[in-house]
Amino acid sequence: METKPANNFLRLKIAEEIKSGVATEVVTRFPPEPNGYLHIGHASSICLNFGLAETFGGRCNLRFDDTNPEKESQEYIDAIQEDIKWLGFDWAGEVRFASSYFQQFYEWAVVLVEQGDAYVCDLNAEQAREYRGTLTEAGENSPFRDRSPEENLKLLSLMRAGEFAEGEKVLRAKIDMASPNMNLRDPILYRIRKVSHHQTGDEWPIYPTYDFAHGQEDAIEGVTHSICTLEFEGHRPLYNWLLEHLPVPSTPRQFEFGGLNLSYTITSKRKLKQLVDEDVVGGWDDPRMPTVSGMRRRGYTARAIRRFCEMIGVSRSEGVVDVAMLEHAIRDDLNENAPRAMCVLNPLKVVLTNYAEDQLEQLNAPCHPSREELGTRTLPFSRELYIDAEDFREEANKKFKRLVIGKRVRLRNAYVIEADEAIKDAAGNIVEVRARFIENTLGENPEDGIKPKGVIQWVSAAGGKRAKVKLYDRLFSDEGPDRGENNFLDHINADSLSVVEDAWIEPSLIKAAPEQIFQFEREGYFVADRVEHSEAAPIFNKTIGLRDTWNS
Repeated sequence: METKPANNFLRLKIAEEIKSGVATEVVTRFPPEPNGYLHIGHASSICLNFGLAETFGGRCNLRFDDTNPEKESQEYIDAIQEDIKWLGFDWAGEVRFASSYFQQFYEWAVVLVEQGDAYVCDLNAEQAREYRGTLTEAGENSPFRDRSPEENLKLLSLMRAGEFAEGEKVLRAKIDMASPNMNLRDPILYRIRKVSHHQTGDEWPIYPTYDFAHGQEDAIEGVTHSICTLEFEGHRPLYNWLLEHLPVPSTPRQFEFGGLNLSYTITSKRKLKQLVDEDVVGGWDDPRMPTVSGMRRRGYTARAIRRFCEMIGVSRSEGVVDVAMLEHAIRDDLNENAPRAMCVLNPLKVVLTNYAEDQLEQLNAPCHPSREELGTRTLPFSRELYIDAEDFREEANKKFKRLVIGKRVRLRNAYVIEADEAIKDAAGNIVEVRARFIENTLGENPEDGIKPKGVIQWVSAAGGKRAKVKLYDRLFSDEGPDRGENNFLDHINADSLSVVEDAWIEPSLIKAAPEQIFQFEREGYFVADRVEHSEAAPIFNKTIGLRDTWNS
Protein backbone atom coordinates (compact mmCIF):
# COMPACT_ATOMS: atom_id res chain seq x y z
CA MET A 1 0.00 0.00 0.00
CA GLU A 2 1.60 3.26 -1.08
CA THR A 3 1.35 6.37 1.02
CA LYS A 4 2.66 9.79 0.13
CA PRO A 5 5.28 10.73 2.76
CA ALA A 6 4.08 13.35 5.21
CA ASN A 7 6.13 16.55 5.16
CA ASN A 8 6.96 16.61 8.87
CA PHE A 9 9.86 17.96 10.92
CA LEU A 10 11.37 14.50 11.45
CA ARG A 11 11.41 13.76 7.75
CA LEU A 12 13.02 17.12 7.04
CA LYS A 13 15.60 16.58 9.79
CA ILE A 14 16.55 13.12 8.55
CA ALA A 15 16.79 14.40 4.98
CA GLU A 16 19.21 17.08 6.15
CA GLU A 17 21.23 14.51 8.13
CA ILE A 18 21.58 12.32 5.07
CA LYS A 19 22.53 15.29 2.91
CA SER A 20 25.22 16.40 5.38
CA GLY A 21 26.51 12.87 6.01
CA VAL A 22 25.47 12.75 9.67
CA ALA A 23 23.30 9.74 8.82
CA THR A 24 24.12 7.15 6.18
CA GLU A 25 21.07 4.95 6.70
CA VAL A 26 17.71 5.03 8.46
CA VAL A 27 16.72 2.25 10.83
CA THR A 28 13.62 2.85 12.95
CA ARG A 29 11.61 0.58 15.21
CA PHE A 30 8.06 0.23 16.46
CA PRO A 31 8.36 -0.96 20.08
CA PRO A 32 4.95 -1.81 21.57
CA GLU A 33 4.52 -3.31 25.00
CA PRO A 34 2.41 -6.47 24.61
CA ASN A 35 0.03 -5.47 27.42
CA GLY A 36 -3.00 -4.54 25.33
CA TYR A 37 -4.26 -4.05 21.80
CA LEU A 38 -2.99 -1.27 19.55
CA HIS A 39 -5.10 1.90 19.37
CA ILE A 40 -5.33 4.90 17.05
CA GLY A 41 -2.33 6.55 18.75
CA HIS A 42 -0.23 3.49 17.97
CA ALA A 43 -1.48 3.61 14.37
CA SER A 44 -0.07 7.13 14.10
CA SER A 45 3.29 5.94 15.48
CA ILE A 46 3.29 2.96 13.12
CA CYS A 47 2.70 5.21 10.12
CA LEU A 48 5.49 7.51 11.29
CA ASN A 49 8.13 4.87 12.02
CA PHE A 50 7.44 2.62 9.05
CA GLY A 51 6.83 5.66 6.83
CA LEU A 52 10.20 7.23 7.63
CA ALA A 53 11.94 3.95 6.88
CA GLU A 54 10.08 3.63 3.57
CA THR A 55 10.80 7.23 2.59
CA PHE A 56 14.55 6.88 3.04
CA GLY A 57 14.94 3.32 1.81
CA GLY A 58 15.70 2.05 5.30
CA ARG A 59 14.08 -0.54 7.49
CA CYS A 60 11.79 -0.62 10.50
CA ASN A 61 11.95 -3.30 13.17
CA LEU A 62 9.05 -4.65 15.16
CA ARG A 63 10.24 -5.16 18.70
CA PHE A 64 8.12 -6.11 21.67
CA ASP A 65 9.33 -4.37 24.80
CA ASP A 66 8.31 -7.26 27.01
CA THR A 67 9.98 -6.35 30.30
CA ASN A 68 6.81 -6.40 32.42
CA PRO A 69 5.49 -9.97 32.18
CA GLU A 70 2.66 -9.57 34.74
CA LYS A 71 0.59 -7.60 32.23
CA GLU A 72 1.73 -9.20 28.97
CA SER A 73 0.39 -12.12 26.94
CA GLN A 74 0.74 -13.96 23.65
CA GLU A 75 -2.76 -12.82 22.72
CA TYR A 76 -1.54 -9.22 22.58
CA ILE A 77 1.59 -10.19 20.64
CA ASP A 78 -0.48 -11.96 17.98
CA ALA A 79 -3.02 -9.14 17.76
CA ILE A 80 -0.34 -6.46 17.38
CA GLN A 81 1.34 -8.30 14.52
CA GLU A 82 -1.98 -8.76 12.74
CA ASP A 83 -2.86 -5.07 13.16
CA ILE A 84 0.45 -3.88 11.69
CA LYS A 85 0.06 -6.11 8.65
CA TRP A 86 -3.56 -5.03 8.20
CA LEU A 87 -2.45 -1.39 8.19
CA GLY A 88 -0.24 -2.30 5.25
CA PHE A 89 3.23 -2.46 6.78
CA ASP A 90 5.82 -5.19 7.23
CA TRP A 91 8.80 -5.18 9.52
CA ALA A 92 12.41 -5.93 8.68
CA GLY A 93 13.56 -9.46 9.45
CA GLU A 94 12.16 -11.49 12.30
CA VAL A 95 9.97 -10.18 15.08
CA ARG A 96 12.23 -9.01 17.90
CA PHE A 97 11.75 -9.16 21.66
CA ALA A 98 13.49 -7.30 24.45
CA SER A 99 13.44 -10.65 26.27
CA SER A 100 15.79 -12.06 23.63
CA TYR A 101 18.43 -9.69 24.99
CA PHE A 102 17.93 -10.43 28.71
CA GLN A 103 21.31 -12.15 29.03
CA GLN A 104 23.08 -9.26 27.31
CA PHE A 105 21.25 -6.74 29.53
CA TYR A 106 22.38 -8.63 32.61
CA GLU A 107 25.98 -8.72 31.43
CA TRP A 108 25.85 -4.97 30.86
CA ALA A 109 24.38 -4.50 34.34
CA VAL A 110 27.45 -6.32 35.64
CA VAL A 111 29.64 -3.90 33.65
CA LEU A 112 27.94 -0.91 35.31
CA VAL A 113 28.45 -2.45 38.75
CA GLU A 114 32.12 -3.18 38.04
CA GLN A 115 32.60 0.42 36.89
CA GLY A 116 31.00 1.72 40.06
CA ASP A 117 28.06 3.10 38.06
CA ALA A 118 25.37 0.91 39.62
CA TYR A 119 24.58 -0.50 43.05
CA VAL A 120 22.14 -2.82 44.78
CA CYS A 121 19.72 -0.89 46.99
CA ASP A 122 17.64 -2.29 49.87
CA LEU A 123 15.21 0.62 50.22
CA ASN A 124 11.59 -0.41 49.83
CA ALA A 125 9.29 1.50 47.47
CA GLU A 126 8.01 3.90 50.13
CA GLN A 127 11.49 4.66 51.44
CA ALA A 128 12.81 5.16 47.91
CA ARG A 129 10.11 7.77 47.27
CA GLU A 130 11.14 9.67 50.40
CA TYR A 131 14.82 9.65 49.41
CA ARG A 132 14.05 10.68 45.84
CA GLY A 133 13.02 14.23 46.73
CA THR A 134 10.60 16.42 44.80
CA LEU A 135 10.61 18.62 41.73
CA THR A 136 11.81 21.50 43.91
CA GLU A 137 13.95 19.62 46.44
CA ALA A 138 17.00 17.46 45.79
CA GLY A 139 16.93 13.83 46.79
CA GLU A 140 19.18 12.10 49.29
CA ASN A 141 21.69 9.38 48.60
CA SER A 142 20.56 5.91 49.52
CA PRO A 143 22.37 4.52 52.58
CA PHE A 144 23.36 1.59 50.32
CA ARG A 145 24.82 3.79 47.57
CA ASP A 146 28.44 3.36 48.70
CA ARG A 147 28.53 -0.40 48.68
CA SER A 148 31.69 -1.67 47.03
CA PRO A 149 31.55 -3.08 43.49
CA GLU A 150 32.48 -6.47 44.93
CA GLU A 151 29.53 -6.46 47.35
CA ASN A 152 27.18 -5.22 44.65
CA LEU A 153 28.31 -7.96 42.26
CA LYS A 154 27.66 -10.59 44.90
CA LEU A 155 24.20 -9.19 45.70
CA LEU A 156 23.32 -8.87 42.01
CA SER A 157 24.26 -12.50 41.42
CA LEU A 158 22.05 -13.53 44.35
CA MET A 159 19.20 -11.48 42.87
CA ARG A 160 19.78 -13.32 39.62
CA ALA A 161 19.69 -16.65 41.46
CA GLY A 162 16.31 -15.82 43.00
CA GLU A 163 17.59 -15.61 46.57
CA PHE A 164 15.62 -12.49 47.52
CA ALA A 165 11.91 -11.73 47.75
CA GLU A 166 10.12 -9.28 45.49
CA GLY A 167 10.70 -5.72 46.62
CA GLU A 168 13.62 -6.69 48.85
CA LYS A 169 16.31 -5.28 46.57
CA VAL A 170 16.71 -3.42 43.27
CA LEU A 171 19.67 -2.50 41.09
CA ARG A 172 20.01 1.26 40.60
CA ALA A 173 22.21 3.41 38.41
CA LYS A 174 24.51 5.73 40.34
CA ILE A 175 24.03 9.10 38.69
CA ASP A 176 22.94 12.20 40.65
CA MET A 177 20.33 12.40 43.40
CA ALA A 178 20.40 16.21 43.14
CA SER A 179 19.69 16.32 39.41
CA PRO A 180 16.79 18.57 38.40
CA ASN A 181 15.78 15.73 36.07
CA MET A 182 14.03 13.19 38.29
CA ASN A 183 14.87 10.43 35.82
CA LEU A 184 18.56 10.80 36.67
CA ARG A 185 18.12 10.39 40.42
CA ASP A 186 19.60 6.91 40.59
CA PRO A 187 16.90 5.20 38.48
CA ILE A 188 16.07 1.53 38.91
CA LEU A 189 17.66 -0.78 36.33
CA TYR A 190 16.51 -4.16 37.63
CA ARG A 191 13.72 -5.27 39.96
CA ILE A 192 12.82 -8.68 41.35
CA ARG A 193 9.72 -10.22 39.73
CA LYS A 194 9.10 -13.89 40.43
CA VAL A 195 6.60 -14.38 37.62
CA SER A 196 6.70 -16.53 34.52
CA HIS A 197 7.48 -14.75 31.26
CA HIS A 198 5.59 -15.53 28.06
CA GLN A 199 8.85 -15.91 26.13
CA THR A 200 11.47 -17.00 28.68
CA GLY A 201 9.35 -18.95 31.15
CA ASP A 202 10.85 -19.08 34.64
CA GLU A 203 14.42 -18.47 33.55
CA TRP A 204 14.60 -14.98 35.06
CA PRO A 205 13.53 -13.91 38.58
CA ILE A 206 14.70 -10.35 37.81
CA TYR A 207 13.65 -8.11 34.93
CA PRO A 208 15.16 -4.94 33.49
CA THR A 209 13.15 -1.73 33.55
CA TYR A 210 12.04 -0.20 30.27
CA ASP A 211 14.47 2.70 30.78
CA PHE A 212 17.39 0.30 31.01
CA ALA A 213 16.28 -1.88 28.11
CA HIS A 214 15.20 0.85 25.70
CA GLY A 215 18.47 2.33 24.48
CA GLN A 216 20.40 -0.91 24.70
CA GLU A 217 18.00 -2.87 22.52
CA ASP A 218 18.08 0.01 20.02
CA ALA A 219 21.87 -0.26 20.02
CA ILE A 220 21.84 -4.04 19.57
CA GLU A 221 19.53 -3.73 16.57
CA GLY A 222 21.44 -0.89 14.93
CA VAL A 223 18.53 1.55 15.22
CA THR A 224 19.61 4.99 14.02
CA HIS A 225 16.52 7.03 14.88
CA SER A 226 14.61 6.05 18.01
CA ILE A 227 11.31 7.91 17.61
CA CYS A 228 9.36 8.38 20.86
CA THR A 229 6.41 10.40 22.06
CA LEU A 230 7.02 13.53 24.12
CA GLU A 231 6.52 11.73 27.43
CA PHE A 232 10.00 10.25 26.89
CA GLU A 233 11.71 13.60 26.35
CA GLY A 234 12.74 13.74 30.01
CA HIS A 235 14.10 10.19 29.74
CA ARG A 236 16.48 11.07 26.89
CA PRO A 237 19.37 12.11 29.21
CA LEU A 238 19.14 8.68 30.89
CA TYR A 239 18.92 7.00 27.46
CA ASN A 240 22.15 8.76 26.47
CA TRP A 241 23.87 8.20 29.84
CA LEU A 242 23.43 4.45 29.59
CA LEU A 243 24.71 4.35 26.01
CA GLU A 244 27.77 6.36 27.06
CA HIS A 245 28.56 4.08 30.00
CA LEU A 246 28.16 0.73 28.24
CA PRO A 247 30.14 -1.02 25.45
CA VAL A 248 27.19 -0.95 23.03
CA PRO A 249 27.71 -1.84 19.35
CA SER A 250 26.06 1.34 18.02
CA THR A 251 24.80 4.70 19.24
CA PRO A 252 21.17 5.34 18.36
CA ARG A 253 19.64 8.76 18.94
CA GLN A 254 16.26 9.48 20.43
CA PHE A 255 13.83 11.98 18.89
CA GLU A 256 10.45 12.98 20.30
CA PHE A 257 7.17 14.00 18.71
CA GLY A 258 3.72 14.88 20.02
CA GLY A 259 1.60 11.75 20.33
CA LEU A 260 -1.94 11.58 19.00
CA ASN A 261 -4.70 12.67 21.37
CA LEU A 262 -8.19 12.43 19.91
CA SER A 263 -11.34 14.13 21.16
CA TYR A 264 -14.17 11.91 22.46
CA THR A 265 -11.57 9.16 22.83
CA ILE A 266 -9.61 7.30 25.51
CA THR A 267 -6.21 5.89 24.54
CA SER A 268 -4.89 4.77 27.92
CA LYS A 269 -4.39 1.01 27.59
CA ARG A 270 -5.13 0.63 31.28
CA LYS A 271 -8.50 2.34 30.85
CA LEU A 272 -9.28 0.54 27.62
CA LYS A 273 -8.64 -2.71 29.45
CA GLN A 274 -10.98 -1.52 32.20
CA LEU A 275 -13.72 -1.04 29.61
CA VAL A 276 -13.18 -4.62 28.50
CA ASP A 277 -12.85 -6.14 31.97
CA GLU A 278 -15.99 -4.39 33.26
CA ASP A 279 -18.01 -5.42 30.17
CA VAL A 280 -18.70 -1.82 29.17
CA VAL A 281 -17.77 -3.00 25.67
CA GLY A 282 -17.76 -6.44 24.10
CA GLY A 283 -13.99 -6.84 23.90
CA TRP A 284 -10.85 -5.18 22.58
CA ASP A 285 -12.31 -5.41 19.06
CA ASP A 286 -15.67 -3.88 19.97
CA PRO A 287 -16.46 -1.50 17.06
CA ARG A 288 -16.78 1.41 19.52
CA MET A 289 -13.21 0.96 20.76
CA PRO A 290 -10.40 3.15 19.34
CA THR A 291 -8.27 0.02 18.92
CA VAL A 292 -7.05 -0.89 15.46
CA SER A 293 -9.00 -4.15 15.67
CA GLY A 294 -12.10 -2.29 16.84
CA MET A 295 -11.90 0.25 14.03
CA ARG A 296 -11.33 -2.57 11.56
CA ARG A 297 -14.41 -4.42 12.81
CA ARG A 298 -16.42 -1.22 12.53
CA GLY A 299 -15.47 -0.86 8.89
CA TYR A 300 -12.74 1.77 9.05
CA THR A 301 -10.27 1.00 6.28
CA ALA A 302 -6.50 0.84 6.64
CA ARG A 303 -6.27 3.24 3.72
CA ALA A 304 -8.41 5.83 5.50
CA ILE A 305 -6.54 5.49 8.80
CA ARG A 306 -3.23 6.01 7.03
CA ARG A 307 -4.67 8.99 5.19
CA PHE A 308 -5.83 10.45 8.51
CA CYS A 309 -2.35 10.06 9.96
CA GLU A 310 -0.99 12.00 6.97
CA MET A 311 -3.61 14.72 7.45
CA ILE A 312 -2.75 15.42 11.08
CA GLY A 313 0.99 15.42 10.43
CA VAL A 314 3.69 15.22 13.10
CA SER A 315 4.18 17.91 15.70
CA ARG A 316 6.80 18.79 18.32
CA SER A 317 4.04 19.58 20.83
CA GLU A 318 1.04 17.86 22.34
CA GLY A 319 -2.46 18.72 21.17
CA VAL A 320 -5.93 17.29 20.72
CA VAL A 321 -7.14 16.36 17.25
CA ASP A 322 -10.87 16.58 16.55
CA VAL A 323 -12.24 13.07 16.00
CA ALA A 324 -14.29 14.61 13.18
CA MET A 325 -11.06 14.66 11.13
CA LEU A 326 -10.80 10.89 11.42
CA GLU A 327 -14.46 10.51 10.54
CA HIS A 328 -13.98 12.79 7.54
CA ALA A 329 -11.14 10.59 6.30
CA ILE A 330 -13.37 7.52 6.67
CA ARG A 331 -16.31 9.11 4.81
CA ASP A 332 -14.07 10.42 2.06
CA ASP A 333 -12.56 6.99 1.48
CA LEU A 334 -15.82 5.05 1.63
CA ASN A 335 -17.71 7.52 -0.57
CA GLU A 336 -15.20 6.79 -3.30
CA ASN A 337 -14.80 3.07 -2.80
CA ALA A 338 -17.83 1.53 -1.12
CA PRO A 339 -20.41 -0.08 -3.45
CA ARG A 340 -24.03 0.99 -2.94
CA ALA A 341 -26.86 -1.17 -1.63
CA MET A 342 -30.26 -0.75 -0.04
CA CYS A 343 -31.33 -1.60 3.47
CA VAL A 344 -34.58 -0.76 5.27
CA LEU A 345 -33.95 -0.37 8.99
CA ASN A 346 -37.52 0.38 10.09
CA PRO A 347 -39.65 -1.66 7.67
CA LEU A 348 -43.14 -0.62 6.62
CA LYS A 349 -44.91 -2.83 4.08
CA VAL A 350 -46.12 -1.31 0.82
CA VAL A 351 -48.55 -3.26 -1.38
CA LEU A 352 -48.73 -2.23 -5.03
CA THR A 353 -52.37 -2.98 -5.75
CA ASN A 354 -51.99 -2.77 -9.54
CA TYR A 355 -48.95 -5.05 -9.73
CA ALA A 356 -49.58 -8.76 -10.38
CA GLU A 357 -49.23 -10.97 -7.30
CA ASP A 358 -47.10 -13.57 -9.06
CA GLN A 359 -44.91 -11.12 -10.95
CA LEU A 360 -41.24 -10.73 -10.02
CA GLU A 361 -39.01 -8.46 -12.09
CA GLN A 362 -35.23 -8.43 -11.93
CA LEU A 363 -34.02 -4.85 -12.19
CA ASN A 364 -30.40 -3.81 -12.70
CA ALA A 365 -28.70 -1.09 -10.68
CA PRO A 366 -25.12 0.23 -10.65
CA CYS A 367 -22.97 -0.77 -7.70
CA HIS A 368 -21.46 2.72 -7.64
CA PRO A 369 -22.67 5.92 -9.34
CA SER A 370 -19.23 6.83 -10.70
CA ARG A 371 -17.29 3.55 -10.68
CA GLU A 372 -18.45 1.52 -13.67
CA GLU A 373 -15.74 -1.05 -13.00
CA LEU A 374 -17.61 -2.12 -9.85
CA GLY A 375 -20.37 -3.49 -12.08
CA THR A 376 -24.10 -3.84 -11.45
CA ARG A 377 -26.37 -5.70 -9.08
CA THR A 378 -29.80 -7.27 -9.43
CA LEU A 379 -32.81 -5.94 -7.52
CA PRO A 380 -35.93 -8.14 -7.37
CA PHE A 381 -39.12 -6.08 -7.71
CA SER A 382 -42.47 -7.45 -6.56
CA ARG A 383 -46.02 -6.52 -5.53
CA GLU A 384 -45.05 -6.28 -1.84
CA LEU A 385 -42.15 -4.08 -0.78
CA TYR A 386 -40.67 -2.63 2.36
CA ILE A 387 -39.83 1.05 2.75
CA ASP A 388 -38.61 2.83 5.85
CA ALA A 389 -41.48 3.95 8.09
CA GLU A 390 -39.87 7.40 8.30
CA ASP A 391 -40.39 7.76 4.54
CA PHE A 392 -44.19 7.77 4.76
CA ARG A 393 -46.73 10.31 6.06
CA GLU A 394 -50.46 10.39 5.66
CA GLU A 395 -50.19 14.15 5.38
CA ALA A 396 -47.14 16.39 5.11
CA ASN A 397 -46.03 19.83 4.02
CA LYS A 398 -44.11 20.50 0.84
CA LYS A 399 -40.76 20.11 2.59
CA PHE A 400 -41.39 16.38 3.05
CA LYS A 401 -39.99 14.87 -0.17
CA ARG A 402 -41.04 11.29 0.44
CA LEU A 403 -44.22 9.22 0.19
CA VAL A 404 -47.52 10.90 1.11
CA ILE A 405 -51.07 9.77 0.38
CA GLY A 406 -52.06 11.19 -2.97
CA LYS A 407 -48.46 12.01 -3.87
CA ARG A 408 -45.74 10.28 -5.83
CA VAL A 409 -42.21 9.21 -5.07
CA ARG A 410 -39.62 7.25 -6.99
CA LEU A 411 -38.28 3.99 -5.66
CA ARG A 412 -34.53 4.20 -6.19
CA ASN A 413 -33.46 2.42 -9.41
CA ALA A 414 -37.09 1.39 -9.97
CA TYR A 415 -40.59 2.73 -10.64
CA VAL A 416 -42.53 5.76 -9.51
CA ILE A 417 -45.32 4.90 -7.09
CA GLU A 418 -48.30 6.83 -5.70
CA ALA A 419 -49.77 6.19 -2.23
CA ASP A 420 -53.54 5.68 -1.92
CA GLU A 421 -54.30 4.43 1.59
CA ALA A 422 -52.76 3.69 5.00
CA ILE A 423 -53.85 0.52 6.79
CA LYS A 424 -53.82 0.70 10.60
CA ASP A 425 -54.02 -1.79 13.43
CA ALA A 426 -56.43 -1.64 16.38
CA ALA A 427 -54.12 0.77 18.20
CA GLY A 428 -54.04 3.17 15.28
CA ASN A 429 -50.51 2.31 14.13
CA ILE A 430 -49.83 2.29 10.42
CA VAL A 431 -48.92 -1.28 9.44
CA GLU A 432 -49.27 -1.15 5.66
CA VAL A 433 -49.51 1.30 2.79
CA ARG A 434 -51.59 0.64 -0.32
CA ALA A 435 -50.11 2.24 -3.41
CA ARG A 436 -49.95 1.97 -7.19
CA PHE A 437 -46.91 1.78 -9.42
CA ILE A 438 -46.90 4.09 -12.41
CA GLU A 439 -46.25 2.14 -15.58
CA ASN A 440 -43.41 2.99 -17.95
CA THR A 441 -41.49 4.92 -15.28
CA LEU A 442 -38.46 2.66 -15.09
CA GLY A 443 -35.78 5.26 -15.71
CA GLU A 444 -38.40 7.63 -17.07
CA ASN A 445 -40.71 10.30 -15.70
CA PRO A 446 -44.47 9.64 -15.77
CA GLU A 447 -46.12 10.20 -19.14
CA ASP A 448 -48.85 12.32 -17.52
CA GLY A 449 -46.24 14.91 -16.51
CA ILE A 450 -46.80 14.57 -12.72
CA LYS A 451 -43.28 14.11 -11.43
CA PRO A 452 -42.33 12.40 -8.18
CA LYS A 453 -41.28 14.60 -5.25
CA GLY A 454 -38.36 12.51 -4.03
CA VAL A 455 -36.48 9.21 -4.07
CA ILE A 456 -36.60 6.57 -1.32
CA GLN A 457 -34.95 3.21 -0.75
CA TRP A 458 -36.87 -0.05 -0.72
CA VAL A 459 -36.49 -3.82 -0.59
CA SER A 460 -38.69 -6.45 -2.18
CA ALA A 461 -40.60 -8.57 0.33
CA ALA A 462 -40.36 -11.48 -2.09
CA GLY A 463 -36.67 -11.18 -2.92
CA GLY A 464 -35.21 -9.36 0.08
CA LYS A 465 -33.68 -10.91 3.18
CA ARG A 466 -33.78 -10.18 6.90
CA ALA A 467 -30.61 -9.08 8.66
CA LYS A 468 -29.40 -7.82 12.02
CA VAL A 469 -27.89 -4.35 11.91
CA LYS A 470 -25.85 -2.87 14.76
CA LEU A 471 -25.93 0.91 14.85
CA TYR A 472 -22.72 2.21 16.42
CA ASP A 473 -21.89 5.76 17.48
CA ARG A 474 -19.14 7.41 19.52
CA LEU A 475 -18.48 5.60 22.80
CA PHE A 476 -18.19 8.81 24.81
CA SER A 477 -20.57 11.76 24.90
CA ASP A 478 -17.98 14.18 26.30
CA GLU A 479 -15.28 15.75 24.16
CA GLY A 480 -12.69 15.17 26.88
CA PRO A 481 -13.90 12.11 28.80
CA ASP A 482 -10.57 11.80 30.62
CA ARG A 483 -9.97 15.51 31.19
CA GLY A 484 -9.21 16.91 34.64
CA GLU A 485 -10.96 15.10 37.45
CA ASN A 486 -13.39 13.40 35.09
CA ASN A 487 -14.22 9.76 35.67
CA PHE A 488 -14.30 8.63 32.07
CA LEU A 489 -16.92 5.97 32.84
CA ASP A 490 -19.38 8.77 33.69
CA HIS A 491 -19.31 9.88 30.07
CA ILE A 492 -20.26 6.67 28.31
CA ASN A 493 -22.70 7.47 25.51
CA ALA A 494 -25.89 5.54 26.30
CA ASP A 495 -26.75 5.60 22.59
CA SER A 496 -23.40 4.26 21.39
CA LEU A 497 -25.05 0.99 20.31
CA SER A 498 -28.56 0.05 19.27
CA VAL A 499 -29.54 -3.12 17.44
CA VAL A 500 -32.08 -3.56 14.66
CA GLU A 501 -33.05 -7.24 14.73
CA ASP A 502 -35.22 -7.34 11.60
CA ALA A 503 -33.90 -5.01 8.96
CA TRP A 504 -34.55 -5.85 5.32
CA ILE A 505 -31.65 -5.97 2.87
CA GLU A 506 -31.44 -6.46 -0.85
CA PRO A 507 -30.45 -10.05 -1.70
CA SER A 508 -27.03 -9.21 -3.10
CA LEU A 509 -25.91 -8.39 0.44
CA ILE A 510 -26.36 -12.01 1.53
CA LYS A 511 -23.22 -12.90 -0.40
CA ALA A 512 -21.21 -10.13 1.27
CA ALA A 513 -17.87 -11.31 2.58
CA PRO A 514 -16.90 -10.49 6.17
CA GLU A 515 -15.37 -6.98 6.28
CA GLN A 516 -16.98 -6.00 2.98
CA ILE A 517 -18.22 -2.42 3.23
CA PHE A 518 -21.26 -0.82 1.56
CA GLN A 519 -23.05 2.45 1.49
CA PHE A 520 -26.62 1.72 2.49
CA GLU A 521 -28.29 4.44 0.48
CA ARG A 522 -29.49 7.37 2.58
CA GLU A 523 -28.44 5.57 5.77
CA GLY A 524 -24.64 5.57 5.90
CA TYR A 525 -21.75 3.14 5.55
CA PHE A 526 -22.02 -0.40 6.88
CA VAL A 527 -19.70 -3.40 7.06
CA ALA A 528 -20.38 -7.11 7.21
CA ASP A 529 -19.18 -8.08 10.68
CA ARG A 530 -15.82 -9.86 10.43
CA VAL A 531 -16.64 -12.19 13.33
CA GLU A 532 -20.38 -12.91 13.31
CA HIS A 533 -21.61 -12.31 9.76
CA SER A 534 -22.65 -15.28 7.66
CA GLU A 535 -24.94 -15.98 4.73
CA ALA A 536 -27.36 -17.76 7.05
CA ALA A 537 -27.32 -14.97 9.64
CA PRO A 538 -26.16 -11.69 8.07
CA ILE A 539 -24.96 -9.05 10.52
CA PHE A 540 -23.89 -5.56 9.49
CA ASN A 541 -22.22 -2.89 11.63
CA LYS A 542 -22.75 0.80 11.05
CA THR A 543 -19.38 2.32 10.25
CA ILE A 544 -20.42 5.96 10.06
CA GLY A 545 -23.29 8.14 8.87
CA LEU A 546 -23.30 10.00 5.60
CA ARG A 547 -22.73 13.27 7.43
CA ASP A 548 -21.51 14.51 10.80
CA THR A 549 -24.51 14.77 13.11
CA TRP A 550 -22.51 15.68 16.23
CA ASN A 551 -21.71 19.20 15.05
CA SER A 552 -24.96 19.92 13.23
